Amino acid sequence: MQIGKNTVVALTYELYGVDGKLIEKSESPVEYLHGGYHGIFQPVEQALAGKSAGEGCRLKLEPEDAFGEYEAELVHLEPRSKFPDDLAMGMQFEGENADSGETVVYTVTDIAEDKVVVDGNHPLAGQTLHFACTVTGVRAATAAEVEHGHVHGDGGHHH
Repeated sequence: MQIGKNTVVALTYELYGVDGKLIEKSESPVEYLHGGYHGIFQPVEQALAGKSAGEGCRLKLEPEDAFGEYEAELVHLEPRSKFPDDLAMGMQFEGENADSGETVVYTVTDIAEDKVVVDGNHPLAGQTLHFACTVTGVRAATAAEVEHGHVHGDGGHHH
């Protein structure tokens, strides 16, 4: 079966920085719903259209095609009193972007005596990346998957 609109694609992938260092590698196949449902980077979806199991692609992803440009306005200095006692570097908290009203995940990037720096950017924001993948399977999506716009896991409906 070839990858097309409303197919579920299983693939393994590797993500590299421009320096060639491996950033992330799938240990087992991941699935996404193909056809404009935003389950994978758009250039990857375009490159995979028409391919079958065993085929793959290698792409260079600019920031706007992956995790976006780095936005300095998403870095905030907050009072230490707003956070729990067990605060540690790397902890994440949900907050609201004051400009857009959207929920943003903020990561603690620095802790001082009475101040905390949180960053709402994805850790890979602003980076050009190299993406390589191999298709391990293709199947027709179920009506429920198409209706909901995403793949449902083993055993039924998962949100």
